[in-house]
Amino acid sequence: MIIVISGQSGPNSYQSYAAALAKLGYYVVLLTGKDILNPELTGEANLKKAIDRAQRSPHAVRGKTAVIGFSLGGGGALYNAAPLSELVSVVVAYYPYTKTWANKMGWFVKRFQVPVLVLAAQLDRYMDCCVVESMQAMEAAAKQNGKQFELVVYPEANHGFNLQTGAKGEPAGTYRREDDRDAWHRTVEMLKRHHPLL
Repeated sequence: MIIVISGQSGPNSYQSYAAALAKLGYYVVLLTGKDILNPELTGEANLKKAIDRAQRSPHAVRGKTAVIGFSLGGGGALYNAAPLSELVSVVVAYYPYTKTWANKMGWFVKRFQVPVLVLAAQLDRYMDCCVVESMQAMEAAAKQNGKQFELVVYPEANHGFNLQTGAKGEPAGTYRREDDRDAWHRTVEMLKRHHPLL
């Protein structure tokens, strides 16, 4: 089973991504990022409830869950899913929100208990939430703390580089086909290693 957590724009922009994962044979649940990373700090409880509900589906395979998040949802995945080794097998975060933890990255990364793949955009300055410098600080902290962590930076990419359309179906101006394909390939390989289909 895979939980996909949307960015701030909501789940609509990520339905095709979730559908592509389902075509691989996974049972996929799409959540809104605002439920998993929020000022009320209810994200971990909301994520645990979502995993529990999804595991009860007759289509779900019992066991751990992979979590993939985008932007706000990527930050939510890192903050709330990466520490949950009893429930989560792996976290993949596309251009994740990291602004809140930018000055305490060591503390943030020490919480990680599962393998993490971060896919970042070198040109990302979207609301200063997901800047590559924070991802590089995360990578350095992960190495220092012996965490299973991989950072991939796409030099010409911007925020949302894998989204062909926006939340209302409008063309997304930052889409980069080759970077999207590479990120997808790396995500699938990460799933094969840490969350294989039975």
